[in-house]
Amino acid sequence: MTFTLRMRQWLGLNTPLLVMLIFIPIAIGAELAHADPLLRFATSAIGVVPLAGMIGEATEALADKTGPRLGGLLNATLGNAAELIIALAALREGLIDLVLASITGSILGNLLLVLGAALLLGGIKNGVQRFDRAHAGLDATLLILSVIALGIPSMFNFAIEPNFASVEGLSIGASIAMLVMYAAAIAYSLTTRSRAGDPLAREAHPPSGWSTRQALIVLTIAVGLIVVLSEILVGSVGPVTEALKLSEFFLGIILVPIVGNVAEHLVAVQVAVKNKMDLSLSIAIGSSLQIALFVAPALVFLSLLVGHPLKLEFTSFELAAVAAASAIAAFVSLDGESNWLEGAMLLVVYVILALAFFFLPIGA
Repeated sequence: MTFTLRMRQWLGLNTPLLVMLIFIPIAIGAELAHADPLLRFATSAIGVVPLAGMIGEATEALADKTGPRLGGLLNATLGNAAELIIALAALREGLIDLVLASITGSILGNLLLVLGAALLLGGIKNGVQRFDRAHAGLDATLLILSVIALGIPSMFNFAIEPNFASVEGLSIGASIAMLVMYAAAIAYSLTTRSRAGDPLAREAHPPSGWSTRQALIVLTIAVGLIVVLSEILVGSVGPVTEALKLSEFFLGIILVPIVGNVAEHLVAVQVAVKNKMDLSLSIAIGSSLQIALFVAPALVFLSLLVGHPLKLEFTSFELAAVAAASAIAAFVSLDGESNWLEGAMLLVVYVILALAFFFLPIGA
């Protein structure tokens, strides 16, 4: 018991996540033994979950040392580290469809699954919940603009598709513009005098008691192990999709986003149950913003380094789903209050989309 408590304090994990750490050596052992691909895929995916939680705790500890504004920026930068690492591993293997689908799936997961669960459980526990309309409204506006920026290259690529240089140039140009938008949001976050309407601010958490050295050690270990598990997970994607008759697209749009961000997702739901809807909305919508404005354009440039150029070319199904999800999130934010029925509706839409993507023919 004492050992378990010490591990929980040192790693910042609750008991369920602490138990999941056992899947890390299992996944590595299965890879070395060339075990069944499904076993390697499942154990490596589960092993990423507590590591993502460790990154989140280490980031929070570092944020405590830097203050609320720089802390919010640090959270924004490292909040999607696990998913970014998995996407890079997929890019090295040339799994472009998986990477594009994971970008779409992250946005859908945050806006429909996470936000829906937060509104549902928070509403059941606390009734009608209220939040800062100005803060949520600015986040929602940024979200819609980021989705538009993400979708424009896809729409125009249909017209310029035969010219690969133009398609790639459009993706790079759009990525630069999105990074500029992200930098502007960061500048606003660091210079605004009021937390109200601050798109990257985060509510202060209780101090973790970690030193900067401990936080950096935990962060380094977690990132290193995620790199290893990502290679195992991505390396088993091909055999798993063949065995289960699934597409890379479905794995990317449903499973990868959940695995990479489940720890942060749980935090969004937990704080909603505690009637802290401003923080819950900030996590759910803010994570989508970071995927669209930072992770996606960053992957475009990183893909050039690994020799598999990534074009921001999403399918019409993905564009329609993301546009609808961002519009719904904006509508939920308009009145400054939420209830459990809104959460239930978001979850129903997510389930319907998941079923639709599951039955979507491979290559459609």
